[in-house]
Amino acid sequence: MSNHDSAVSNIYRGRFAPSPTGPLHFGSLVSALASYLDAKKQQGSWIIRIEDVDGTRCKPSFSEQITETLNSYQLFSDEPIRIQSQCIHIYEQLLSELKKQQIIFPCNCTRQSLAQYDGNHPLECQSSTSKPHSWRLRTSTAVYQCQDSIQGTLLFTDDLKNNCPILKRKDGFFSYQLAVVVDDHLQKINHLVRGADLIETTAQQLYLYDLFGWTPPKICHIPLITNHSGDKISKQNHAKAIENNHLPTLLRALHYLKIDLVSPSSITEALSLAIEAWDSSKLKGIKDLPLEEQDLHFI
Repeated sequence: MSNHDSAVSNIYRGRFAPSPTGPLHFGSLVSALASYLDAKKQQGSWIIRIEDVDGTRCKPSFSEQITETLNSYQLFSDEPIRIQSQCIHIYEQLLSELKKQQIIFPCNCTRQSLAQYDGNHPLECQSSTSKPHSWRLRTSTAVYQCQDSIQGTLLFTDDLKNNCPILKRKDGFFSYQLAVVVDDHLQKINHLVRGADLIETTAQQLYLYDLFGWTPPKICHIPLITNHSGDKISKQNHAKAIENNHLPTLLRALHYLKIDLVSPSSITEALSLAIEAWDSSKLKGIKDLPLEEQDLHFI
């Protein structure tokens, strides 16, 4: 069993990595703030990365809109913003390394047909490269554990046994799973503060870190802001764009991070006070935070 609790450096490097499939919504602002406050509380660097590797859904106009909104809330990247779509050659190179290790295989299965094989894929699928195909990661019996400062000990025992995530799609686009691990490593990200919905991807990412021989970052997962149906507020659920440079919106977002400020005069002052007040332990053990009645206009 691999136990991943160490980071690659003592100097804090965190990031916020939105996908430009729509404008920034309230749930994303909460996530951005959590990662920003955690970095600044520890005198670390906070970096914005645009995860536009999915060329079918991501648009440059949304990248610009998201960056503009973040900047309007005084959330500035401490380094030049990395754009995933400009790094395809790097992902291709690292995918080739996995091919040499015979850790990945070509596959034409749909998600539904894949499930019936229970991790034992037919040879004709694994060797089929004569038509467009995806590249999938082979199953593994590896067990992973990591210490999440918010969610506690996370133990992943069966996550990789019957799961063959796609690393490169048959339409030629790379998957989030590969790109996020590569980018976090290359940018020396050693602390991740992200939404609890990504817990289910953690074992796959830790496995990739092992395959490449890299040290993973420390990871914690903040609660998800959910609607009255219990669904995550997201672009898929048609969450509204938030207003730029709007102090009341910032204060409501901080409220869900257990920070309630009394009448700050500006966004700059609110952020300064929020950095002092940030305490991730106040979120311990919480996976979902239902949107309160006064905030329903955000969805």
